[in-house]
Amino acid sequence: MTAHNQQNPALHSASGINRRSVILSEIAVQCSIGLHDFERKAKQRVLVDLDVSLDPSEEPSSDNVADTLDYDLIREGVIAIATDRHHDLQETLARRILDHIMTMRHVVGVTVTTSKPDVYPDCKSVSYRISAGDTA
Repeated sequence: MTAHNQQNPALHSASGINRRSVILSEIAVQCSIGLHDFERKAKQRVLVDLDVSLDPSEEPSSDNVADTLDYDLIREGVIAIATDRHHDLQETLARRILDHIMTMRHVVGVTVTTSKPDVYPDCKSVSYRISAGDTA
């Protein structure tokens, strides 16, 4: 922070900030997902990537987690949704995660990517991506 900002704390609030985000990469979840009978018999590893856009005008003014979005809540929500029932499609799982995150305080947009890394031996992963809100 410059000397000018220290003299005028209001300039630090959201001045000049046009995007804030929390990014969680490769949240690994063992869950029941897939259309095929063999997929219904055993849980599969799914990796979830999130880019959660936060309201830039609500930048925390303190070093207190109560003033921002606690990413523990994001991670715990993803795990709870992925493991609460069987999902036939990655699309359904990703949409449920997106809907949940969009209800969180300070969130103005989110991109959710789900990946099944163990589907094909000749393919790193099969993924699905969905976005809503302000993700630019």
